[in-house]
Amino acid sequence: MKKTISIVIPCYNEEENVIPLANALRTCFREKLQNYHYELLFIDNDSQDKTRENLRALCKEDKGIKAIFNAKNFGQFNSPYYGMLNSTGDATILMAADFQDPVEMIPKFVEAWEEGYRIVIGVKTESNESKIMYALRGIYYKLIRKMSSVDQISQFTGFGLYDKGFISVMQSLDDPTPFLRGIVAELGYRRKDIPYTQPKRRAGVTHNNFYTLYDAAMLSFTSYTKVGLRLAVFLGGIFAGISMLVGLLYLIMKLIWWDRFPAGMAPMLIGMLFLGSVQIFFIGLLGEYILSINQRVMKRPLVVEEERLNFTSESPERNSLEQPEQATGASSTSEQATKVSSSIEKASIEE
Repeated sequence: MKKTISIVIPCYNEEENVIPLANALRTCFREKLQNYHYELLFIDNDSQDKTRENLRALCKEDKGIKAIFNAKNFGQFNSPYYGMLNSTGDATILMAADFQDPVEMIPKFVEAWEEGYRIVIGVKTESNESKIMYALRGIYYKLIRKMSSVDQISQFTGFGLYDKGFISVMQSLDDPTPFLRGIVAELGYRRKDIPYTQPKRRAGVTHNNFYTLYDAAMLSFTSYTKVGLRLAVFLGGIFAGISMLVGLLYLIMKLIWWDRFPAGMAPMLIGMLFLGSVQIFFIGLLGEYILSINQRVMKRPLVVEEERLNFTSESPERNSLEQPEQATGASSTSEQATKVSSSIEKASIEE
């Protein structure tokens, strides 16, 4: 029996890319992966353009293509993670919808998987996008690797192949704020890293901005490092010692030269402003840790679905690459899934 490779594609306002990407993936399976079935799973994060309309057309044309429509935008981490948990293949590949994750890498991933690697990831060696952003990301990854107790993977975006055994591990985590890159580094099986050059977006504009990049950076920082809190303790102790020493010196000098040594207000103001700024910084850093803890304690679902297409309660029907059968186009509104592993088995779509 042929194995099934699931391709999970998170998308948000990608109306110009979803159909060309689906065609490129089907061509890849038809020409280079003839011995495998495909499952293309698009998970849409509440797009405001014609992305969903295009996905409906794809699902109607090919029952090997599935779609999950989120009720709202649940962020750049939850949506892809939830899509992976809903995949049913023997291996799952996560890739972006904008063609920055090359389709040509998929046969290489599958080949390495067949060699015995449970995880095969793509690592960027260079990028055709902004050189400045690529350099800044490189600096960030180096800092995180030095500060983290987990050996973080440099220039890794999540693009890669994951065996169904690792998907089962992901389903058991029950983490409301998952950070896939850290999970792969911390809990992943023996893996193979395959270098690639990241191309430019095929169409559209990037949805990353300062806030989303900051959110990603702080999630990895608060999840996998203790250095922030430890730094606050160490610096607090050092500055407290320095302040006590300076205060003692001023007292001695004042007692010795009582009439000739005016202490003045400048040293006092400078010291207060400096220590105040340090305190504010570390209070903000402590707030980031508390925010991360708060999100985990609330145990909210990863995603609330509005609709899903081409899912059935039976085992996934095998698609024909030569003559794709017409899909039923079935869809329904699914209830909020709090346990993703059970929702895979229970979700039933009837026309």
